[in-house]
Amino acid sequence: MPVLPGAEPYRHEGGRVGVLLCHGFTGSPQSLRPWAEYLAEHDLTVVLPLLPGHGTRWEDLRITGWQDWYAEVDRELRALRERCARVFVAGLSMGGALALRLAAKHGDAVDGVVVVNPANEVHGLAARALPVLRHLVPSTRGITDDIAKEGVTELGYDKVPLHAAHSLRTFLRLVDGELPQVTQPLLLLRSTRDHVVPAADSARVLGRVSSTDVTEILLEHSHHVATLDHDADRVFEESLAFVTRVVGDAAKGTDGESAEGSGTDSMKESGTESVQQSGSGSAERFGAGSKEQREGTATGG
Repeated sequence: MPVLPGAEPYRHEGGRVGVLLCHGFTGSPQSLRPWAEYLAEHDLTVVLPLLPGHGTRWEDLRITGWQDWYAEVDRELRALRERCARVFVAGLSMGGALALRLAAKHGDAVDGVVVVNPANEVHGLAARALPVLRHLVPSTRGITDDIAKEGVTELGYDKVPLHAAHSLRTFLRLVDGELPQVTQPLLLLRSTRDHVVPAADSARVLGRVSSTDVTEILLEHSHHVATLDHDADRVFEESLAFVTRVVGDAAKGTDGESAEGSGTDSMKESGTESVQQSGSGSAERFGAGSKEQREGTATGG
């Protein structure tokens, strides 16, 4: 099937710092394209793939599963590592879960993680019935377009195939068990008025990861698809500042000087060094004394 106009994957060859972006369940790269383009404008290498079964028609998603979706981003991450000195993974909703699993499985090959409204569980009584219900009912209503900003729409399916929903449920339970393996710096941005993924999912992620460098930012003016909503600019700026700061921290020796052959050179090559001084999410706000940064939470167990 031909890909829907606007749902095409996106790639940009920039500097030696790369970011892999993962879109959400039943969505498409369209929901993250402005984010990808923003990072590309700052000379990062950016990859935003189209997940199997997405971006065409909902029936195509019905015959895919989490193994297909994860295999796609896993392959893209391995390719990105071959041409970038530093690599970050990021995602929205289910894309956040994909990014977290990449971090858990690839360890030091991933330098940091950015997630926006990450999914951790398929909620509701119907979720428990999915193993049987998926054989009786082909689909249910869609979950796209949870956006507060008027005139903005998300390109995705108006139906959710239950076979794929069942696979998503299996995948999220798998990722939940792997969260303690996530040790990289983590930036989590959460909408306060999300009608798709509840706040409990973010709390669960924050409570189970082993990362000691954890920042949570609340997005007060957006719904689930924050990357297309009122807080989109903040998502973009904070994520770029996070990448800049993490690469800079990794490059410093114990005496505060840049280490030889460090990632700082990579950021300079990619043209993002100036963001630390001028970006709205400057590196200073992520210091050890920052109110927004903490070493994990007690929520989520």
